[in-house]
Amino acid sequence: MLIIDETDALIGDTLISLLRQLRSGYSRRPANFPSSIILCGVRDVRDYRIYSNQEKSIITGGSAFNIKAKSLRLGNFSREETISLCLQHTTETGQKFEPNALDKIWGNSQGQPWLVNALAYDACFELLETKDRSIPITVEIIEKTKMRLILRHETHLDQLADKLREERVRRIVEPMIEGTSVDSSINDDDLSYAIDLGLVTRGLDGLQIANPIYREVIPRQLTAITSYNLEATIPRAPFIRPDGRLDTRYLFTAFQQFYRENSGSWLQIAQYREAGPQLLLMAFLQRVVNGGGRIEREYGLGRGRLDLLIIWPVQSGEIQRIVIECKVLHHSLEKTIRDSLSQTYRYADTCSATESHLVIFDRTPEKPWDEKIFCREEVYSKTEVHPVRFPVTVWGL
Repeated sequence: MLIIDETDALIGDTLISLLRQLRSGYSRRPANFPSSIILCGVRDVRDYRIYSNQEKSIITGGSAFNIKAKSLRLGNFSREETISLCLQHTTETGQKFEPNALDKIWGNSQGQPWLVNALAYDACFELLETKDRSIPITVEIIEKTKMRLILRHETHLDQLADKLREERVRRIVEPMIEGTSVDSSINDDDLSYAIDLGLVTRGLDGLQIANPIYREVIPRQLTAITSYNLEATIPRAPFIRPDGRLDTRYLFTAFQQFYRENSGSWLQIAQYREAGPQLLLMAFLQRVVNGGGRIEREYGLGRGRLDLLIIWPVQSGEIQRIVIECKVLHHSLEKTIRDSLSQTYRYADTCSATESHLVIFDRTPEKPWDEKIFCREEVYSKTEVHPVRFPVTVWGL
């Protein structure tokens, strides 16, 4: 048996040569050729798109590819397997995981094997305070290691970023950030490819990004250069009040001006142009929140919106939980606001939000900025059976 790992790391004529050699040697089995061969890689053979310098064309089929007997995808760990793996560490060292910490490892990774191992290893072996095996692994430690992984640009996450640049991946991921539906021209191969990469998964609410860490990494990778520029031009201090609270009114007012001045040039060069407004908002928020709090993101196909939650600890021990609902204006402004208020309320109620904002991007060509930019206070009133008066600040962009 011959096992060839990282097969899809080969490119062009080299990969074509390998596949054709495997095909030509098939008839010489088993005396003069391996009886069984396993090709390991991120992609299935059928997903290879190879440019041949010799033939000056893209090779996607033919006898070189007709070598596959079966495709096997190594799936994610189950919740039970994830917990079992962590408890092996407890058995070996005596160091315990708090039950909520085990839930957090599973929740952040959704069983993705590399992420499970990376979170647990960093928590147990890389942090100075947890090298003392009498100290249990807590939820706070897992959240800390999660951010360390993201900020260190680990190889696995960098490979994920590389896949985001592929056009067939963009066609799936971009509408998920927007909250719109996949274009009808998208074929099943593209969807299967994104699922096989482990980037997206089918959930109860349809297609969604596979896990919270990927949801965090994707916008960071797509706006990396913009984020570096923001660090140099946007100071954090003015957005934080003397009592340590985040000044959201000043934050959104500043973003309105920033978006007005920079969105045109940024959207022209953005690879994910249709999702550009949402990505630019996330980059701006990340610059302000980074180091003091965190942002949680919820996006998926067909939801018609992007949900953001800023979690910001205050000096007094209070936690600001700021819900931001993002919509793109497709109909009349009043209808968009009316439809969005109930969605904002439901998300805010789920998150126990302390304040809520609705951001509406108006991408109407040639429309004056003075008509797009506004701020107004709205109140969502629920049904007469369950009366509620829920304030929402609406920001136009």
